[in-house]
Amino acid sequence: MKRIEALQALADLTGHPVVVTCAATSRELASVKDSDNHLYLLDAMGLVGSVATGLALSLDTSAPKVVGIEGDGSLLMNPNVLPTGGYLAPDNLLLVLLDNGVYGSTGDLPTYSSRIDLGRLAAAVGWTTRSTATVDGLKTAFGELLTVRGPAFLHARIEAGNAQGIEKLLIDPVTITDRFTRWLREVHASAVAA
Repeated sequence: MKRIEALQALADLTGHPVVVTCAATSRELASVKDSDNHLYLLDAMGLVGSVATGLALSLDTSAPKVVGIEGDGSLLMNPNVLPTGGYLAPDNLLLVLLDNGVYGSTGDLPTYSSRIDLGRLAAAVGWTTRSTATVDGLKTAFGELLTVRGPAFLHARIEAGNAQGIEKLLIDPVTITDRFTRWLREVHASAVAA
Protein backbone atom coordinates (compact mmCIF):
# COMPACT_ATOMS: atom_id res chain seq x y z
CA MET A 1 0.00 0.00 0.00
CA LYS A 2 1.27 3.46 -0.86
CA ARG A 3 0.97 6.34 1.60
CA ILE A 4 -1.42 8.25 -0.61
CA GLU A 5 -3.69 5.18 -0.87
CA ALA A 6 -3.75 4.91 2.93
CA LEU A 7 -4.49 8.62 3.23
CA GLN A 8 -7.32 8.40 0.69
CA ALA A 9 -8.89 5.63 2.77
CA LEU A 10 -8.45 7.61 5.99
CA ALA A 11 -9.86 10.79 4.40
CA ASP A 12 -12.97 8.81 3.42
CA LEU A 13 -13.34 7.41 6.96
CA THR A 14 -12.77 10.51 9.06
CA GLY A 15 -15.05 13.33 10.04
CA HIS A 16 -13.03 13.29 13.22
CA PRO A 17 -10.51 15.79 14.51
CA VAL A 18 -7.41 14.68 12.58
CA VAL A 19 -3.88 15.68 13.62
CA VAL A 20 -1.40 15.05 10.81
CA THR A 21 2.37 14.82 10.81
CA CYS A 22 4.48 17.19 8.75
CA ALA A 23 6.07 17.07 5.30
CA ALA A 24 4.94 14.59 2.63
CA THR A 25 2.12 13.14 4.74
CA SER A 26 0.47 16.54 5.23
CA ARG A 27 0.95 17.46 1.58
CA GLU A 28 -0.45 14.16 0.32
CA LEU A 29 -3.47 14.27 2.64
CA ALA A 30 -4.21 17.85 1.59
CA SER A 31 -3.97 16.82 -2.06
CA VAL A 32 -6.44 13.98 -1.49
CA LYS A 33 -8.80 16.03 0.67
CA ASP A 34 -8.04 19.32 2.38
CA SER A 35 -10.55 19.79 5.14
CA ASP A 36 -11.18 22.02 8.14
CA ASN A 37 -10.98 19.00 10.45
CA HIS A 38 -7.32 18.47 9.49
CA LEU A 39 -4.70 20.00 11.76
CA TYR A 40 -1.47 19.81 9.77
CA LEU A 41 1.56 20.07 12.03
CA LEU A 42 3.92 21.77 9.63
CA ASP A 43 7.55 21.75 10.79
CA ALA A 44 6.61 19.97 14.02
CA MET A 45 8.11 16.52 13.59
CA GLY A 46 7.45 14.16 16.48
CA LEU A 47 4.49 16.02 17.96
CA VAL A 48 1.41 14.32 16.50
CA GLY A 49 1.08 11.94 19.45
CA SER A 50 1.51 14.74 21.96
CA VAL A 51 -1.00 17.08 20.30
CA ALA A 52 -3.53 14.31 19.63
CA THR A 53 -3.27 13.02 23.21
CA GLY A 54 -3.73 16.50 24.65
CA LEU A 55 -6.69 17.15 22.37
CA ALA A 56 -8.28 13.81 23.25
CA LEU A 57 -7.91 14.56 26.95
CA SER A 58 -9.45 18.01 26.55
CA LEU A 59 -12.56 16.91 24.63
CA ASP A 60 -15.66 15.39 26.10
CA THR A 61 -15.89 11.66 25.44
CA SER A 62 -19.04 12.30 23.39
CA ALA A 63 -16.82 13.74 20.64
CA PRO A 64 -15.54 11.39 17.94
CA LYS A 65 -12.12 9.91 18.52
CA VAL A 66 -9.18 12.17 17.83
CA VAL A 67 -7.22 10.59 15.01
CA GLY A 68 -3.48 11.19 14.80
CA ILE A 69 -1.69 10.31 11.57
CA GLU A 70 1.99 9.79 12.24
CA GLY A 71 5.07 8.50 10.41
CA ASP A 72 7.62 6.07 11.81
CA GLY A 73 10.52 8.53 11.67
CA SER A 74 8.46 11.17 13.41
CA LEU A 75 7.23 8.77 16.10
CA LEU A 76 10.79 7.62 16.73
CA MET A 77 11.77 11.25 17.29
CA ASN A 78 9.35 11.38 20.24
CA PRO A 79 8.60 7.79 21.30
CA ASN A 80 7.59 9.00 24.78
CA VAL A 81 4.10 9.64 23.40
CA LEU A 82 3.43 5.90 23.57
CA PRO A 83 3.95 5.41 27.32
CA THR A 84 2.36 8.81 27.97
CA GLY A 85 -0.76 7.87 26.00
CA GLY A 86 -0.84 4.45 27.63
CA TYR A 87 -0.54 5.95 31.09
CA LEU A 88 -3.06 8.77 30.61
CA ALA A 89 -5.30 6.43 28.61
CA PRO A 90 -7.78 8.82 26.96
CA ASP A 91 -10.82 6.89 25.73
CA ASN A 92 -11.04 8.81 22.48
CA LEU A 93 -7.58 8.56 20.89
CA LEU A 94 -6.63 6.63 17.78
CA LEU A 95 -3.08 6.94 16.46
CA VAL A 96 -2.47 5.69 12.91
CA LEU A 97 1.18 4.98 12.17
CA LEU A 98 2.09 4.98 8.48
CA ASP A 99 5.35 3.04 8.64
CA ASN A 100 7.47 3.03 5.49
CA GLY A 101 10.75 2.33 7.27
CA VAL A 102 12.41 5.51 6.04
CA TYR A 103 12.57 9.25 6.48
CA GLY A 104 10.70 9.95 3.27
CA SER A 105 11.43 13.65 3.16
CA THR A 106 15.18 13.32 3.59
CA GLY A 107 16.26 10.95 0.87
CA ASP A 108 14.76 7.75 2.29
CA LEU A 109 17.33 7.28 5.03
CA PRO A 110 16.28 4.21 7.05
CA THR A 111 14.55 4.52 10.42
CA TYR A 112 14.79 1.92 13.21
CA SER A 113 11.37 0.49 12.38
CA SER A 114 12.81 -2.44 10.40
CA ARG A 115 14.09 -3.86 13.70
CA ILE A 116 11.90 -2.12 16.29
CA ASP A 117 8.26 -3.17 16.06
CA LEU A 118 6.40 0.02 16.96
CA GLY A 119 3.06 -1.79 17.18
CA ARG A 120 4.45 -4.17 19.82
CA LEU A 121 5.96 -1.20 21.63
CA ALA A 122 2.54 0.49 21.74
CA ALA A 123 0.88 -2.72 22.95
CA ALA A 124 3.48 -3.10 25.69
CA VAL A 125 2.55 0.29 27.15
CA GLY A 126 -1.22 -0.11 27.12
CA TRP A 127 -2.55 0.66 23.65
CA THR A 128 -5.00 -1.62 21.85
CA THR A 129 -3.29 -2.36 18.55
CA ARG A 130 -3.99 -3.67 15.08
CA SER A 131 -1.60 -3.97 12.16
CA THR A 132 -2.05 -4.19 8.42
CA ALA A 133 -0.30 -3.69 5.10
CA THR A 134 -3.32 -3.33 2.82
CA VAL A 135 -5.97 -0.69 2.18
CA ASP A 136 -8.79 -3.11 2.98
CA GLY A 137 -7.00 -4.14 6.17
CA LEU A 138 -6.58 -0.49 7.09
CA LYS A 139 -10.29 0.17 6.68
CA THR A 140 -11.23 -2.89 8.73
CA ALA A 141 -8.72 -2.21 11.53
CA PHE A 142 -9.70 1.45 11.66
CA GLY A 143 -13.36 0.51 12.11
CA GLU A 144 -12.48 -1.97 14.86
CA LEU A 145 -10.34 0.52 16.74
CA LEU A 146 -13.08 3.16 16.66
CA THR A 147 -15.04 0.92 19.03
CA VAL A 148 -12.20 0.54 21.53
CA ARG A 149 -12.21 2.45 24.81
CA GLY A 150 -8.77 3.75 25.65
CA PRO A 151 -5.87 4.57 23.37
CA ALA A 152 -5.83 2.67 20.08
CA PHE A 153 -2.91 2.22 17.69
CA LEU A 154 -3.12 1.20 14.04
CA HIS A 155 0.25 0.12 12.65
CA ALA A 156 0.05 0.31 8.84
CA ARG A 157 3.05 -0.84 6.85
CA ILE A 158 3.32 1.17 3.64
CA GLU A 159 5.72 1.32 0.71
CA ALA A 160 8.59 3.77 0.79
CA GLY A 161 8.35 6.73 -1.55
CA ASN A 162 6.35 9.91 -1.88
CA ALA A 163 3.55 10.52 -4.37
CA GLN A 164 4.79 12.53 -7.33
CA GLY A 165 3.46 15.91 -8.46
CA ILE A 166 2.10 16.91 -5.06
CA GLU A 167 2.25 20.64 -4.40
CA LYS A 168 3.74 22.09 -1.25
CA LEU A 169 1.30 22.91 1.51
CA LEU A 170 1.66 26.67 1.80
CA ILE A 171 -1.20 27.46 4.17
CA ASP A 172 -0.02 29.60 7.07
CA PRO A 173 0.10 27.50 10.28
CA VAL A 174 -1.93 30.15 12.13
CA THR A 175 -4.65 29.89 9.49
CA ILE A 176 -4.63 26.08 9.78
CA THR A 177 -5.01 26.29 13.55
CA ASP A 178 -7.76 28.92 13.32
CA ARG A 179 -9.86 26.96 10.86
CA PHE A 180 -9.39 23.72 12.81
CA THR A 181 -10.41 25.41 16.07
CA ARG A 182 -13.43 27.02 14.43
CA TRP A 183 -14.48 23.67 12.93
CA LEU A 184 -14.09 21.95 16.29
CA ARG A 185 -16.22 24.56 18.08
CA GLU A 186 -18.92 24.61 15.38
CA VAL A 187 -19.22 20.87 14.83
CA HIS A 188 -18.53 19.58 18.32
CA ALA A 189 -19.52 22.53 20.49
CA SER A 190 -20.78 20.35 23.33
CA ALA A 191 -17.46 18.53 23.48
CA VAL A 192 -15.29 21.66 23.59
CA ALA A 193 -14.73 23.40 26.90
CA ALA A 194 -15.60 27.09 26.89
